[in-house]
Amino acid sequence: MKRILIRPLITEKNTLLQEQQNQYAFEVAKDANKIEIATAVEKKFKVRVIGVRTMVAKGKKKSQFTRKGKFEGYRADRKKAVVSLHKEDKIDFLGAVE
Repeated sequence: MKRILIRPLITEKNTLLQEQQNQYAFEVAKDANKIEIATAVEKKFKVRVIGVRTMVAKGKKKSQFTRKGKFEGYRADRKKAVVSLHKEDKIDFLGAVE
C-alpha cells in the first residue's frame, strides 16, 4: 500500500485557512489523485471531506559554492493538496497544547 499523505503543511497562511474556511493543507504523493487523497484523509482523521484541490510546486534552483567550484541543482518537486472539510468536522494536528 502506498503512502498518500506525507505530512501536514502548517504555515501561517494554512492556519488562517483552517480557522476561517475549515480547509487543511497536506503534502501528498506525486501520483496521488483527488479521490485517493479524500479517502486517506477520511480514514486517518475520521472526518467528512467535501472537496480537494491539488497543485504541484516546482522545485527551486539551488547553488552551492565550494573549494572545487560551484554546484547547481534543483530541489524536488512537491505536490500539495488543500482539503475542505464539513463545517462540523475539525482536525487537531497539535493536540491539546497548554
